[in-house]
Amino acid sequence: MELIDKEAINLTPRGIVYELDRYIIGQHKAKRSVAVALRNRWRRQQVGPELRDEILPKNIIMIGPTGVGKTEIARRLAKLSGAPFIKVEASKFTEVGYVGRDVDSMIRDLVEMGIGIVKKEEEARVAETARKVAEERLLDLLLPPTPPTGDAEKDKEAQTRATATREKLRKLLKQGALNDRQVEIEVNDSAIPFVEIFSPGGMEEMGMNFKDMFGNMGKTKRRMVKVPEALEIITAQEAGKLVDMDKVSREAIFRVENHGIVFLDELDKIAGRESGRGPDVSREGVQRDLLPIIEGATVVTKHGPVQTDHILFIAAGAFHVSKPNDLIPEIQGRFPIR
Repeated sequence: MELIDKEAINLTPRGIVYELDRYIIGQHKAKRSVAVALRNRWRRQQVGPELRDEILPKNIIMIGPTGVGKTEIARRLAKLSGAPFIKVEASKFTEVGYVGRDVDSMIRDLVEMGIGIVKKEEEARVAETARKVAEERLLDLLLPPTPPTGDAEKDKEAQTRATATREKLRKLLKQGALNDRQVEIEVNDSAIPFVEIFSPGGMEEMGMNFKDMFGNMGKTKRRMVKVPEALEIITAQEAGKLVDMDKVSREAIFRVENHGIVFLDELDKIAGRESGRGPDVSREGVQRDLLPIIEGATVVTKHGPVQTDHILFIAAGAFHVSKPNDLIPEIQGRFPIR
């Protein structure tokens, strides 16, 4: 189980800060804090399994006005390490029992990001094999096989001629001489209506499950496309067949649990103990819903349960009106670095 970029994860904090300096001006204290946090994750992987679970990440709050680079630091850090990364706005969440997104949804979204990263890696690994199979399928479309006549000698001659013609077509295909020709191929019909359902208790996944259930019914449609596009579509289809999605899910969950980064923006918008007036949802209630996720909990996703104990949370906010001390004490305790 490894991250995408081995060289990046082996960088020292000084090296990580140097990489961040290439994209972001100033903010040396914030860069140093996130660099040490990333390095500590690498160090955690070097110790024995009995100690690994005891080492918890030190979450970070970045304080500063809009536009100083808070979000960009976290995004560049995730890209540098190849870790699953998601940016969410704390003000978009609501208390459990209210209409809106619950806090568990950010972990489910993070898992989807992890699935995308690992799937892309696996597809790149099997790309050469998929390309060869796709090329053979495309040649079958350009030169359909001749049906047997029953005469062995004639069939043998026809097969020899077809093989020679096929090799000529293969050569033309690689040279790009067939790029203007069109072929009819079967593609998945993904035009399925999708409605996302917001309900308490994580039921918003219902929309995703309906989509998967109807999307896997094998509906296809035929399309006339040019040869280069056909080759890309067929290659993607073959790569999808070669990728083991169970393995992808397991690897993605491992990466999310051990290397995932959640960027909580606008944390200052939920600071303060007073409840909103009228139909507004209590700020403190959202904080208390966030607390178990940040402290470490098990979130059930359609790919399997995810432990959040070792996910790194980086929060940010301007804190013009409210202050970090206005957050509930438990949340303050889970963000020791400011």
